[in-house]
Amino acid sequence: MSDCIIDCHCHAGFGDGLTGPWDTSAPLNRYLRRADAAGITKTVVFSAFHSDYEVANAKVAEIVEGNPKRLLGFVFINAQQDRQRMLPLVARFIQRHGFRGIKAHRYDTRISREVCEAARLFRVPVLYDVMGEIESVHLLAEEYPDVDFIIPHLGSFADEWRAQIGFIDILARYPNIYTDTSGIRRFDLLVRAIRTAGSQKILFGSDGPWLHPGLELAKIRALRLAPGAEAQIVCGNLLRLLAKRRPIGAIQEPQICERQAAAFKDSAFKDPWGAVTR
Repeated sequence: MSDCIIDCHCHAGFGDGLTGPWDTSAPLNRYLRRADAAGITKTVVFSAFHSDYEVANAKVAEIVEGNPKRLLGFVFINAQQDRQRMLPLVARFIQRHGFRGIKAHRYDTRISREVCEAARLFRVPVLYDVMGEIESVHLLAEEYPDVDFIIPHLGSFADEWRAQIGFIDILARYPNIYTDTSGIRRFDLLVRAIRTAGSQKILFGSDGPWLHPGLELAKIRALRLAPGAEAQIVCGNLLRLLAKRRPIGAIQEPQICERQAAAFKDSAFKDPWGAVTR
């Protein structure tokens, strides 16, 4: 196993929904002990679900800044609720707090052009859970070929077999589409994804702290890949995506405000389906 192992998918901090672990609390204490025992060297973290991601991301920033050698932050956004502040919100956490990507989830709302434009501006990847709506990935890949999208769980955490099978073909087709291994239950689908799309399109993720990072990493070890292919999945692919980030400070606050204002005047800033995001 590679000396560099990065978990690209872990939640941290607190939610305020109180309907389940996903929007209540994501404590890292036990996760970090388990990850250390498994040899995981770094972890990408982002918030649990929250009604105000400015608050939630600030908590994640505090967590990351308390353990900067171990944790990397992604800024979580809600494409609908954060429309009035999208670029300033993303800029704050990428430029001021050193976050390395954007996280969005269909559970909140569908992704929007505004999210994709923010990712393009700062040259960071978007980890977007489509919840089985794999047809949307065609649009994202074609409309934003210069933006990297990580679609976790082979497109469905809910183990929608048909969606995952269909997504594997999409993964192989588009150079800017990636997936992570978190929560994939059917091992043969993971094997198929690697054979079809290649190890360069797949990232190791755990969906911690609720899933055990050691158990999720064991799936990678069980693949018995060549050392180079395994190293791509557990470390190299993510590092390659993160290396594209625009240098901190390259975009100034007035430019961000101008781009935000232009977004609301430009009719192109609709969701990829041509309707108001819902």
